[in-house]
Amino acid sequence: MCNNCVNIIASCDSWIEGEAIRQLEETAKLKGIKRAVGLPDLHPGKGIPIGASFLSEGVIYPHLVGNDIGCGMGLWTTDIPVHKFKLDKAVKKLKGFEEPYDGDISDILDEEEFYEFTSHSFGTIGGGNHFAEFQRVDQVFDNGLFQSLGLDEKSVALLIHSGSRGLGQVIYHKYVSDCKAEGLRENSGAFDAYITEHDYAIKWAEINRRVIAKRFLNRLGGTGKRCLDICHNSVTNYVDGGWLHRKGAAPSDKGAIVIPGSRGAITYVVMPKSGVDDVALKSLAHGAGRKWKRGEVKDKLVKRYKVADLEQTRFGGRVICEDKALIYEEATEAYKDIEVVISDLVNAGLIDLIASMKPLITYKTRRK
Repeated sequence: MCNNCVNIIASCDSWIEGEAIRQLEETAKLKGIKRAVGLPDLHPGKGIPIGASFLSEGVIYPHLVGNDIGCGMGLWTTDIPVHKFKLDKAVKKLKGFEEPYDGDISDILDEEEFYEFTSHSFGTIGGGNHFAEFQRVDQVFDNGLFQSLGLDEKSVALLIHSGSRGLGQVIYHKYVSDCKAEGLRENSGAFDAYITEHDYAIKWAEINRRVIAKRFLNRLGGTGKRCLDICHNSVTNYVDGGWLHRKGAAPSDKGAIVIPGSRGAITYVVMPKSGVDDVALKSLAHGAGRKWKRGEVKDKLVKRYKVADLEQTRFGGRVICEDKALIYEEATEAYKDIEVVISDLVNAGLIDLIASMKPLITYKTRRK
C-alpha cells in the first residue's frame, strides 16, 4: 500500500461507517493498487466498500467490480404530461414486469449495433436496490444544461436503475473463484477473456435498461427519449494509465449523471466539473448510499411503520413493492441523506447542479 493513496471525499456532516473505511484501506493494500477513493456515499459491502474507486497498475481485480457488472442508471424524458399523470391509475397498470421480456427488440439492437445477444432475465429490473421510477422536475438550477439534455419541466421523466442480472453473476464467479487474491495480470489470457466478457455485460446492461424503459412506457401508452445512461460498476482504462475499478461510483468523464436518493427522496441531475484536480479518480457518488444493513432495517422500523405506510412517500408518491421484507430493507431511513452527499460533491468542486426530481411512482417488484 502506497503512502497517502487513500482519499475519502466527505465532510464531517457525512455519516460514514468505520467498517467502510477499514474495507477501503484494506483493499488499497492489494498488489498493484495505486490509489483508492471513497465518495460521500461510501458504505460497507461484502468485503469491498461500495461508493469507491480503485486505480491499479498491471493487474485487475474482478471482485472490485462485483457480480453486477454494468449496473447503472438511465434517465428518459417522456411524452406523458405531468398534469395528466394520474398516480392511482398508473399504479394499477404497472404490473407484469417480473418475467423476461419476449417482445421484439430488433430496433434497439440495430441502433446499438449489438447482435450476439443472450437473454439472462432480459427486460427485468432485478432485486435489491434496483428500481424503475417515474419522476417530475422539482427545480431547475441550470436551464441551458437542462435543455441540452432534452429534459422538460412539463413532462414526466423515467429513471431506471438495473444491471446485467444473471449474466454478471456468471462472469463474476467464473473469474473470481480462482484469482480473487492475485487478480488477473495484464496481457494474460484470463485478463483478456474477462475484459471481453465484462464489456459484453456492460453493453447488455445498457440495452436491458432501454428495454425496461420501453416496457414501462408501453404499459402507460407513452414513449420516451433517453437523456443519459451511466454505468457505475466497471473496470476501464484510466486516462493516465492503469485500470480504474468503480464499485458503486459514477464516472465524471462521461457527461451529465444522475444521483438518486432513496425512494422517498430527491434525485439530482448534475454535470461533473471539468478542469479540476483528479482527486476523485474521475468518479462521483452514484446515490445516497446505505446507512443501515439490510438485515437490521425491519427490526428498526417495524414498530414505527406498517407496510401501507411505506407504500407512500412524503411527496405523496407511491411505492410498488409487494415483497414485504424488501419494502422495509429499502425504506428511506435505511439510506443516507442525499442532500449531504450532493453538498459534499459541490463543496469539493466536483459537480454543478442541473436539476432536481421528485419521485411519483417507484416500482420495485410485484413478486411477493
